[in-house]
Amino acid sequence: MTSSAFHRTITLPAPVCRQAAQHLEQAVHKAIDGAATPWRAFRGADGDDFAFSVPVVEQAAGCLLVLAAESAQSLRPSALRALITVALHLRDAAEAVRRPAIPTGAW
Repeated sequence: MTSSAFHRTITLPAPVCRQAAQHLEQAVHKAIDGAATPWRAFRGADGDDFAFSVPVVEQAAGCLLVLAAESAQSLRPSALRALITVALHLRDAAEAVRRPAIPTGAW
């Protein structure tokens, strides 16, 4: 039996992608481990193609949460809230793809 080469992707709204790219750039400048790969992916997304592999979205969410933790004392509350909101949106999108479908009907 061979394994499938199919990779799950997540299509994200354009505003979330733009915000994620901006925050990931900050993470790259702060030298947060693993931020460069998702930053390149989000920065390279064009106007109609905002589909990313699940691992890239998960990595981006993790990097943004680390950025939020490291920047919590220096950011305005509204900026910190915006950063955390993007990170949680990415994390929730990845979890939704990985979560098994709930069967409908009676057991």
